[in-house]
Amino acid sequence: MLRIPSLPPLQSPKHCMQTLRLLSSHHSPPTPPSLTRRLFSPPPPPPQQQPHSPSTTSFMIGSPRPSVKRASFSTGNGEAEKREILVQHLLVREDDARLLLELQQRIAGGEDLSDLATEFSICPSKEKGGMLGWVQRGQMVPEFEEAAFSAPLNKVVRCKTKFGWHLLQVLSKREESILQDIDPKELHLKMQDPNFIEDAQLIDVREPDEVARASLPGFKVLPLRQFGSWGSEVTTEFDPEKDTYVLCHHGMRSLQVAKWLQTQGFKRVFNIAGGIHAYAIRVDASIPTY
Repeated sequence: MLRIPSLPPLQSPKHCMQTLRLLSSHHSPPTPPSLTRRLFSPPPPPPQQQPHSPSTTSFMIGSPRPSVKRASFSTGNGEAEKREILVQHLLVREDDARLLLELQQRIAGGEDLSDLATEFSICPSKEKGGMLGWVQRGQMVPEFEEAAFSAPLNKVVRCKTKFGWHLLQVLSKREESILQDIDPKELHLKMQDPNFIEDAQLIDVREPDEVARASLPGFKVLPLRQFGSWGSEVTTEFDPEKDTYVLCHHGMRSLQVAKWLQTQGFKRVFNIAGGIHAYAIRVDASIPTY
């Protein structure tokens, strides 16, 4: 199975650290004191090729972490629009009310939530200062989700879940991004418009020998095995606001890269379903298959 190498500091200074997000579909019992059970599911990993698999995931995606000098508290009321939020938190046991109060007072006094998470949180995310990364609605248990999506920016919010008491902080917000498959026939129709190739961003993540056998016009070749050489420059070479299409042989490598691009802030990413093989079979028989 294909995995994806680490990216130098962009979203991924990685050493196989597990990012944690609360899954609403996760029905495990309350976390034991050892906290060996993860509370959250990881965000899409950066692209990785099996023979070259240095490492995997990270928390910070795109935006630098805001500096928080002082925080106040809220119960998390309000209306949340459709968006993604960058969240950090700390977790204490339900019966540890004294520690919870102490941490609230220290944060109100100017201490940083991430520093306290590293020292006191019982969630594995403490290893990254409590950073959970970018999350969307439907990825967290209801109580945490409601508090997080209602929280004002940079305001520390207290909420209780089956795992214990959380102090959470939303560091940034952004419009929810799109990642979806595109059928080869639909891509072919788009490519008949000369403006499409000019306006869209087309990326082929296959290796050079594969591209020499079969290719489509307008695609920039960024071989997955060379991810280390181009990954850190992707947001400067490409515009995250533009539609971006990713191609490979059968659609698997391209899907992983598409997911990674989404974590880098690309708003509209399209994976070409079935890859160039499907395009050759269903659209253009003149393209060789291999």
